[in-house]
Amino acid sequence: MGTAPAQLFPEFIAETLGISGVPGQVVGALIAAAVIGNIVLAFTGVAGPWAKRKITAAFTDRIAVDRIGPFGLLIIPAAAVQLLAKELIVPEGVDRPTWDIAPILLPASALLGFAVIPMGHLGPVNLQLADPEVGLALVFAFASIASVSLVMAGYASNNKYSMLGGLRAVAQNLAYEIPLIVTAMSVVIFAGTLQMSGIVEAQQDVLFTIAGFDIPTWYALVNPFAFVLFLTANMAEIGRNPFDIPEAPTEIVGGYQTEYSSAYFVLFYLGEFVHIFLGGAILAVTFLGGASGPGPESIGFLWFVVKIWGFFLFTQWARAAFPRVRIDQLIEIGWKGMLVLSFANLVLTAVIVGVIV
Repeated sequence: MGTAPAQLFPEFIAETLGISGVPGQVVGALIAAAVIGNIVLAFTGVAGPWAKRKITAAFTDRIAVDRIGPFGLLIIPAAAVQLLAKELIVPEGVDRPTWDIAPILLPASALLGFAVIPMGHLGPVNLQLADPEVGLALVFAFASIASVSLVMAGYASNNKYSMLGGLRAVAQNLAYEIPLIVTAMSVVIFAGTLQMSGIVEAQQDVLFTIAGFDIPTWYALVNPFAFVLFLTANMAEIGRNPFDIPEAPTEIVGGYQTEYSSAYFVLFYLGEFVHIFLGGAILAVTFLGGASGPGPESIGFLWFVVKIWGFFLFTQWARAAFPRVRIDQLIEIGWKGMLVLSFANLVLTAVIVGVIV
């Protein structure tokens, strides 16, 4: 099923409203960004207070929330009211401008990443804000801003545990972001483009047929070794277990977010889950065919949602299944293991593609 966008979401809105030219582009972009941003925030609102607890409880044979509303769903507004009603405490000695900006920057960087993600069709609407030729590089650039936010929070908090959390975040992201991008470059070699829609479109051919079912050329099937490398580096990049080193509560209280409360803590918490869904979206586009799946193209968005929630489910399974690694182990795995394997995969992919072509 092809998923190359015929008309981007902002263009569809401008045409529907009958506004042409620059005003139409601006209005269409603002409305489309608001819609996609609210969809992502709705996912995180469900995932953070409710789904995280229910899924982890299922994996660890516990009950979790089941008293607050049906299936415990009212924990979502209850948690929001509880956190936002708390006093915003500003410790003495903080670097106030930096301390204030850090929690805003974390969710903003992840939401910016969704600007170039092809989220598939929902009826006649193609849910993608922009499709630049360097889309994959752009989404990695946006996602990497999160590291700046964590360093700012750690430095500005005037707290040694927060500072350690910020330094750990830098060390972790340096160790795993390079293997993540190098592994993604093997996908670019296969697809021949950095454009997100082009990467999805390149995975629509039939790899082979089993019992009458066509198996698409998703790169997770074409190169499962690269898929496992990317998945592992992605888990470290979003800071999920066993790689949640920057906020390890058993060692450094809460790391970079130790001194944050009320709305600022909510922003950090929200940013963490937005980055999880962004990581799932990048994984879906690069290795799982984007929004493609059985059925008509008009329901592509539903397949995209299934894939990113599947990634979220995997992160929660990893959270329940794997113990946290030490910071020295994490760095050693990144530099001595992941980096070497990612470059080996890149070279092997280039040789195979060069021979086949």
